[in-house]
Amino acid sequence: MVKAKPKKTKAKDEGMSLDDAFADDEDVTYREPKPKKIKKKEEEEDEEESEKVSLDLNPIEKKIQIKASKPIAQIKKGDKIKVDGKELEVDAHYVLIDHKTTKEMAVELFDPKTDQDFQLRYFDDQADRTLDFYELDEIIYNKKPFSKIEW
Repeated sequence: MVKAKPKKTKAKDEGMSLDDAFADDEDVTYREPKPKKIKKKEEEEDEEESEKVSLDLNPIEKKIQIKASKPIAQIKKGDKIKVDGKELEVDAHYVLIDHKTTKEMAVELFDPKTDQDFQLRYFDDQADRTLDFYELDEIIYNKKPFSKIEW
């Protein structure tokens, strides 16, 4: 039995231009585009309400009692800081991250009795609202809640 050789077409031999490839598309019909969906007033009101709800879900500002004998920027090595009644000693005070418009500051603390390390972090332009307290656990600082701090 002899197999017939397939015929070579012009498109395979020489290549075909796009105009030639789509030349016979007069009989093709395209579907009409979907009409744009018009929002109803109720949908718009629901969206507005959901935006309001998302704005209301901001975290509650923490209430921390701060008793400061001097500005936080003047705290230096050797100073004492009490966090929830626990007296800690300042080991260092430095810029953790410089964000161009503000600086994230860190105060390294340690407990002289247990030699445990802590960190107090804040942004220099809004220190009273951004104070966070961290405890060193192995190699990671974990955030700890606190309610009263004094220096």
